[in-house]
Amino acid sequence: MRVHLDCFPCFLRQSLIALRHGSKDKELQEQILKAVLEDIQNVDTSKPPAYVTTFIHRKIRRLLQKDPFREIKSEYNQKALNLYPSLKRSVQKSPDPLLTASRLAVAGNVIDFGILTSVDIEGTVERALNSPFAVEDYPSFKSALSDTTEILYLLDNAGEIVFDRILIEAIQSFGKKVTAVVKGSAIINDCTYEDALETALTEVCEVIDNGSDAVGTIVEWTSPAFQQRYRQSPLIISKGQGNFETVSEPQKAIFYLFQSKCDVISKELGLSLGSMILSKSRFAVKRKD
Repeated sequence: MRVHLDCFPCFLRQSLIALRHGSKDKELQEQILKAVLEDIQNVDTSKPPAYVTTFIHRKIRRLLQKDPFREIKSEYNQKALNLYPSLKRSVQKSPDPLLTASRLAVAGNVIDFGILTSVDIEGTVERALNSPFAVEDYPSFKSALSDTTEILYLLDNAGEIVFDRILIEAIQSFGKKVTAVVKGSAIINDCTYEDALETALTEVCEVIDNGSDAVGTIVEWTSPAFQQRYRQSPLIISKGQGNFETVSEPQKAIFYLFQSKCDVISKELGLSLGSMILSKSRFAVKRKD
């Protein structure tokens, strides 16, 4: 996808969210916001929005001289960890634990402070467990998992990582090897290795970083080591909107799990805002009849 005109006010709103997390100094907020406006004016609209937001957040971190999301990331890691025992029981009691774990992983995608200012985790979990996916390629997902032994799992946000851990554990119960991928350094509230340690994901599976601070997974900006793992992986699980925007390999088996949290993506997909998606193809996401 590419940048739409409707993305421009969203770039500005995302910048404000980051600045308000990063500083209470209104003069500093104004100064940085005006500096970011220059970048927004000169965006390459042929690229996905994730490219633009990467540059914007790099500038904000540099001018703030800090990661504005560090505290809230840890806060939501702990909130999600507190939910972990009850979520795990839901999976274990389910007639189809893999499906329930997949639903919970998509529910966790609501924890996104690059776009949202508040989240209702419990309400989203309830909806995920009791409402249908807008797009559900679960039979293909289950079949693809049975046909491979190794999976590369592209993580998205802090807090959400706990929900991903539950799905990873469910996949591993079938004897599969999962490698989870975090960002190489801070970008919005995306997972880094620090979040994997804090949520004990490192005790569950192998965790690697992609050597990049980009939103999503812009493969050409990642490390050679990650690119090799990416090319060799027979199956990829892609979490979140940023990865949906940037991960595109028609010849590769990729499953996208996310919620459509922005109007532009929702309209492109023909779905309502907040739709839950488990799709086997970036190019064939369609509204369920």
